[in-house]
Parts: sequence; C-alpha cells; structure tokens
Amino acid sequence: MLVSAKEMVDKAREGKYAVGQFNINNLEWTKAILLTAEENKSPVILGVSEGAGKYMGGYHAVVGMVNGLIQDLNITVPVALHLDHGSYEGAFKVIEAGFSSVMFDGSHYDIAENIEKTKEVIKAANAKGISVEAEVGAIGGEEDGVVGGGEVADPAECKRIADLGVDILAAGIGNIHGVYPANWTGLRFDVLEEIKNSVGNMPLVLHGGTGIPDDMIAKAISLGVAKINVNTECQLVFADATRKYIEAGKDKQGKGFDPRKLLAPGFEAIKAKVKEKMVLFGSVNRA
Repeated sequence: MLVSAKEMVDKAREGKYAVGQFNINNLEWTKAILLTAEENKSPVILGVSEGAGKYMGGYHAVVGMVNGLIQDLNITVPVALHLDHGSYEGAFKVIEAGFSSVMFDGSHYDIAENIEKTKEVIKAANAKGISVEAEVGAIGGEEDGVVGGGEVADPAECKRIADLGVDILAAGIGNIHGVYPANWTGLRFDVLEEIKNSVGNMPLVLHGGTGIPDDMIAKAISLGVAKINVNTECQLVFADATRKYIEAGKDKQGKGFDPRKLLAPGFEAIKAKVKEKMVLFGSVNRA
C-alpha cells in the first residue's frame, strides 16, 4: 500500500539520513527500484514527472502498475508515489488518480501566486492524507523542457511557503537537473544554512542528485536535507548496459532479442545504482 512521504522524510530528518526519490519511466524501472528498496529495507519515493506519466499511459496506469507490483512482489517497506515538478493542473490529476504524494512546482509564478496555488493544492492533498512538496527558486538545468540556471532560493520566501503547511520544501541552492557542467561551482551551503534556520524542522529536498560529489551530499544531509532526487544517473547506467549488450551482439544469439533478455542488463544496472545511492544517503535498514 502506498503511503504519504511525510512520515518517511520526517524520520529521515531526525535520523540525519535522506530518502531517495528515484524517478520511474516504465515497468523495469519501477520493479528494479522496488526490489532494491525491499532488499535493503529502505523507504523509497517513486518520482513521476508529467512527461513520464504521459509516456506510461497516464496517471491511473502508473498507480495501477505500482500498486500491483507492491502487492505481487510482497514489498513491505514504505513506498510513496510522488508527482515530480507538477503543474497546478497536474497536481489535482494525481490526487484524483491515487498518488500518495505530490510536488507542486510554482517556482515560475511570482511569490504571491505561488502561495495562493500552493494553498489550494495543500487543501486538496490534506483531505486525502497526501504529502505536499513545494519549490522556491527554480532548480537549474532541464526538467521536461524547463530550463533554469542553478538559481538560489530566497530564505525569506522559503519561510513564507513553508508556513503554509507544506510537508517538504525544495529550495534551489545552486543544484541543477541532469549532468553537471565542468564549470559548476558547487552547492551553496551558506544559503542552505540560512534556509534551514528560516524554516525550522521542515525537511528539505535536494533536486538534481546526479553528479553531486558524495561529501557534498553528506554535508547537505547534515544541514536538513531529507529527500534527494535521482533520475539521470539511472537513465545513464540503463542506456550504457543496454548498449553493451547490443554491441556484444547478444541480441543476435538465440532468443537474445526477447525484451526480457534485452532489458535485463539495464534492469540490473538500475538496481546497482539505486543500492549505491541508498547506502550513500543512509536509508538502508531504516524501513
């Protein structure tokens, strides 16, 4: 059964570790992440962008697949199904479809409109026990075609959004989505410290977890980050493993073209990457 992300991130913040949000794109992705979470007794958040939701056939299809896998694979660890960077309309759609957590990204609106829209999403989500993540200060890089520049959130604005009653807060601290460029200057821990001081016990989210050095991840967790999003890294290892399989000509041997065989190396690569992240974030044996 799906659960809200609130309890798992609150526990993570208190325990000084972070729960990974791993974005899903299809059945292989979802199954690999769920099995890895179960094997490592780690709570997990399955992230779905609006683009990925559409790709998988729609939000009801995603909910059906995730609930079915949890039941049939006997997954006992806490699992949240979370809309990643949701639009205002998208937030209401996933609440209706049966997601257990939602991120409303109002960071491109001015702060007054972001506040009004966030309030509406909180009201609808709270009625169904669904956790809400809000964003202040756009996260840089590309997210479904939206490009920002590694922006830095204003701690005062963070407080205004946090005070609305959101469960988790995403704030830009120089992090970006996708692969980090060579000239990236690193996370702004001075800003993270200020945000932490302004929002109190609110669990914070680090978007763009791919490619941030391990020591920076550890420091961010020590400063109140309790949820870290990983997407690109899983895509890269999946693509790499699939390429190697085909380049080795294995799809031409026997029934090597069978999708179950063709996608197996990528599936295993995702599992290995997710485990590596769970160990790094400290969420192993925390379920």
